[in-house]
Amino acid sequence: MKILIMTNEYPPHVYGGAGVHVEYLSRSLSRLCCVDVRCFGNQKVISGQLTVNGYPNQCDYASPKELIRVFDAAQRCLNFNTADIDANIVHVHTWYTHLGGIMAKLNYGIPLVLTVHSLEPLRPWKKEQLSGGYDFSCWVEKTAIEMADAVIAVSEDTKKDILRLFNISPEKITVIPNGIDPQEYTPVNEPERLSRFGINPQKPYILFIGRITRQKGIIHLLRAIKYLTCDVQIVLCASSPDTIEIAQEMDMEYQKAKQIHPELIWINEMVDIPVKRALYSQAAAFCCPSVYEPFGIINLEAMACETPIVATAVGGIKEAVADGITGTLIPIDLTNDLLSRPVNPEKFAQALADGINHLMANKDLRERMGKAGRQRVINLFSWDSVAQKTLNLYQQLTLK
Repeated sequence: MKILIMTNEYPPHVYGGAGVHVEYLSRSLSRLCCVDVRCFGNQKVISGQLTVNGYPNQCDYASPKELIRVFDAAQRCLNFNTADIDANIVHVHTWYTHLGGIMAKLNYGIPLVLTVHSLEPLRPWKKEQLSGGYDFSCWVEKTAIEMADAVIAVSEDTKKDILRLFNISPEKITVIPNGIDPQEYTPVNEPERLSRFGINPQKPYILFIGRITRQKGIIHLLRAIKYLTCDVQIVLCASSPDTIEIAQEMDMEYQKAKQIHPELIWINEMVDIPVKRALYSQAAAFCCPSVYEPFGIINLEAMACETPIVATAVGGIKEAVADGITGTLIPIDLTNDLLSRPVNPEKFAQALADGINHLMANKDLRERMGKAGRQRVINLFSWDSVAQKTLNLYQQLTLK
């Protein structure tokens, strides 16, 4: 069996959870079958049964800048298909590659598998980033999901959203959660990796890692700082803002919070895995204040490093984090206007701070949660298990 995976992100160009997913899934799958990865970039990799080919941007677009990413994605999807396809299955990830999957299914007559990492109708703030291109991303996602031979949801909550938003049979949807490599994400004691960021390794800190986007809720964490009663550092490893507007809002909220809490540190860059691992391992707690999160691999990364979690009780987070055992889940009431905003932002900020204060007041509890978190990751979320379940799905499709 040969699998064609189409993806926007692939190392070294990974900025989100979908890219992490594709990297580890393709690597694990290649131990079971042949895998042909076609991605946005200039990568060239041949390793055993894994082949990776990047397709660079070859066009200069005179369109409005908000639409460039849309037309670029469509062009690369076309390029994916004009290179001959000899795979048995095409598997696409994120709306950037859905058009490519549709074309492969229709032109080459092979089954289409689609993994839902997030859903466009539940991310309306993307219109700030894509303008009218958001209408295209919604259309191509809907079209691909409804004509796919199989859809993989990364959580039970995501499956419910798919059934609510699209015309698709429940039998076509399989839940396969994200995974983690517990050998790569493991507790380490490397305080020297923290010093260049101005972090005092002798003093507890709360950690956030994620993109600067409305989805990840970083603004709410900044607003929660004024309610903290514990003496801690706050470390934000946050970069890649979606828009100029949220970048400006982030800077404004950071400056206000910094005046209240001088031990607030902003690492405005993407860091590599060794640095991330050190950040997780030394943190007293990891905070994930997302307002929308189909799964949230970052919580698995933190748990694998024996770090307790304070996170919102949304989406797949509820399935990754065991409330009261590996972390504390914070309830959140969201508006009904699909913008995923807290009904009462100040109440939510207070609740986030209360969750952090509660953990910081009990070191024994944090240590118990940290140990339980790593064991949960080892027991339930290995990439080998994800790859085997995915291969089983492929085999079912090819036998039909």
